[in-house]
Amino acid sequence: MADLRPQKQLPPSEREKSMSNQQNHLTSRKIIVFGILIAILLTIWSINRQKESSNLASSKSKTLMERWLTRNQNQENSEIEQRLSLGENILISADNNPDKQFAVEKFAAGDFFKAQVQFANSLKAYPNDPEALIYLNNSLAAIDYFETIKIGVSIPVGGSLDVAKEILRGVSQAQNEINKQGGIEQDGVNKLVQVQIANDDNEPEVAQQIAANFVANPEILGVVGHNSSDASIAAAPIYQQGNLVMISPTSVARELSQAGSYIFRTTPSSRVLAETLAQYTVDNIRRQKIAVCADSSSPASISFKDEFSLAVFELGGEVSNIECDFSSKKFNPDEIPAKAIANGSEALLLIPSVDKINQALEVSRANQNRLTMLGNHSMYTYETLNIGQSDVNGMVLPTAWHPNSTAHSAFNKNAIELWGMEGSWRTATAYDATKALITGLSSSTTRQQLQQTLANPGFAVSGVLGKITFQPSGDRLIKGTLVKIQPGNSSGTGYDFKPIDSD
Repeated sequence: MADLRPQKQLPPSEREKSMSNQQNHLTSRKIIVFGILIAILLTIWSINRQKESSNLASSKSKTLMERWLTRNQNQENSEIEQRLSLGENILISADNNPDKQFAVEKFAAGDFFKAQVQFANSLKAYPNDPEALIYLNNSLAAIDYFETIKIGVSIPVGGSLDVAKEILRGVSQAQNEINKQGGIEQDGVNKLVQVQIANDDNEPEVAQQIAANFVANPEILGVVGHNSSDASIAAAPIYQQGNLVMISPTSVARELSQAGSYIFRTTPSSRVLAETLAQYTVDNIRRQKIAVCADSSSPASISFKDEFSLAVFELGGEVSNIECDFSSKKFNPDEIPAKAIANGSEALLLIPSVDKINQALEVSRANQNRLTMLGNHSMYTYETLNIGQSDVNGMVLPTAWHPNSTAHSAFNKNAIELWGMEGSWRTATAYDATKALITGLSSSTTRQQLQQTLANPGFAVSGVLGKITFQPSGDRLIKGTLVKIQPGNSSGTGYDFKPIDSD
């Protein structure tokens, strides 16, 4: 119950004094609380100011970084664009001439009629120029009333000019033939083929940049390239992620077989080529112990060495243990043959990458015909014949193709008509790579559809080296062949690659 008793009352003076004390105490508390609130607000303001300052500094730093990255990216893109051409740049300067120079200027200006005339004039004076033939066809396809299909090709102009032109001859021959027939028919419409040429110099980093450029260009539906296994392996993930088909005409390294579903090749793998050479060495010419020189910096070279060593072992022979690395700082060609002979070797196999052929030829010179000489497919070059001369006489090496194997074929006849010669194995495999793309695109309008078409077990088209069909790994079902360097007049060096019967 409530207390109803009367409360004790203070005198008026005491009551006023007490109320005054309470008000003073309340005022002091308010001042203290207000001071605390002001302090808190000042602290929050200070923190926010610091955050804003920090964010501003970070934003400025980020903006500067983005500008720097953009500037570098633009510079990089500008450098790569100088390596690309549909007809506006001359990439193979060795074949430059006034007509060709005038033609690329007209092409760059969009005057495709005059560009055609000048490219044709250039070819009359320099008929053995695949770059000019591609640009001539691109000029014709660029006229407004033609629809087009565009593919890319990457070649090593600065890495190996001869190899670059061999590959380009195969691509340009295939393009020229299909465009003369009216192009590729898609959905009832004939479309002429344009080829964008790129120069990667066989440099992996440059190959990656070119691959990224091709992927970023939605008009490019497929790519022929790259030449070296180093370049192809480096670029493969970019093509795979970009869903863009890459068909290498010349890369043999085993790593390419696991590079992805968009990666194919029209040349035999290192295993096929190495086994072909190993069987000939052990079973045919009875050389049981073989010394090997390889390039430790090249996946294709190491791949070939491993496959050859395994095949020789399975055939009852052995690879001798001598140190011979074309990339080593200690490499001394004069010592190699003597060391191999002292180790009991009966033959010497040279497995250079394309840019190490000179080192291999130095070993051949030092050999002085003491050991039986063997080589890999990379040594199938004009340089080998022209520089090696008698030092490489009798050397046996595996290859994908020799003109004699398709003598009197339409490909051989057209090659002679265009280039004055039948061409090398690189020309043939590049032709087959381009033909595979062209055939696939006749029933495909997107990159994804093209991949599905080529990967289909039922896909098959007749090529120079026989039927073009691909395994799930992207490898082509194909055998290798053997050639021997012998005196001859076809190459103009006094020596030729001549086919031999491995049986």
